[in-house]
Amino acid sequence: MGRYVIRRLLQMIPVFFGATLLIFLMVNVMGDPVAGLCGDRKCDPAVAAQLKKDFGLDQPVWQQYLTYLGNLFTGDFGRAFNGQKVTELMSTAFPVTARLTVVAIVFEIVIGISLGVLTGLRRGRPIDTGVLLLTLIVISIPTFVTGLLLQLLLGVKWGWVKPAVSPNATFDELLLPGLVLASVSLAYVTRLTRTSVAENARADYVRTAVAKGLPRRRVISRHLLRNSLIPVVTFIGTDVGALMGGAIVTERIFNIHGVGYQLYQGIVRQSSQTVVGFVTILVLVYLVANLIVDLLYAVLDPRIRYA
Repeated sequence: MGRYVIRRLLQMIPVFFGATLLIFLMVNVMGDPVAGLCGDRKCDPAVAAQLKKDFGLDQPVWQQYLTYLGNLFTGDFGRAFNGQKVTELMSTAFPVTARLTVVAIVFEIVIGISLGVLTGLRRGRPIDTGVLLLTLIVISIPTFVTGLLLQLLLGVKWGWVKPAVSPNATFDELLLPGLVLASVSLAYVTRLTRTSVAENARADYVRTAVAKGLPRRRVISRHLLRNSLIPVVTFIGTDVGALMGGAIVTERIFNIHGVGYQLYQGIVRQSSQTVVGFVTILVLVYLVANLIVDLLYAVLDPRIRYA
């Protein structure tokens, strides 16, 4: 196991450099960051030249990337065009989005897996058909429609929750945004768990456990569920990074100043340092999440061993 972890960590190095290089090239080559500072008017050539010099944009792209990497390893992610350090933006944005992601993942695990197991064990019955129809509707409706509708009904019309999240963004305030953020993924987790449970319920090892006279709860929890959760864990693990980086719509609806909000501001203002810095951290989140998922395979299935 130890050698496997070391090998995976070494494999992350070229993936990290490759991903950051692509992100850096797309952000810096496909747009003009200086143009975003001048608004709708065209920048004065002298002002534009000075800004490019101040931010190092007058250098070749490869030199800009090497300079960025050098600063990155010292903990310097650069400055946004308003002069604020990107690390300061991260220190306020990532904790908020991390709490929002935790709430969303909890909804996926508790509701998604529970409904998936329930329908997988009752395949073809009315409850199975009803849940499949409900998840299909949730998948079909865009997130911004779901978010605005729930905000209007629960927050504005009925007053059950606050329609907007305060700057503190406590867990109780993030329940509704977390549910909106997790809605589509929750539906996929439900359907994936249902399919996996239904397939494994007909496996030989389950029939053997039942033939031995083991209690139904033990058969489901110790034999059926552990093997059925392998594809679900894979989906949820890769979904962590997607939730953190894809919360732009949800955070805009509920006025949450998290990673999605900062990425949106960075894209609109063409602040390359902000966009590249935040996406770099999201790349690391993806890599770590994938490593944890691979290690969880051995916990769920004792037959899996890493050399």
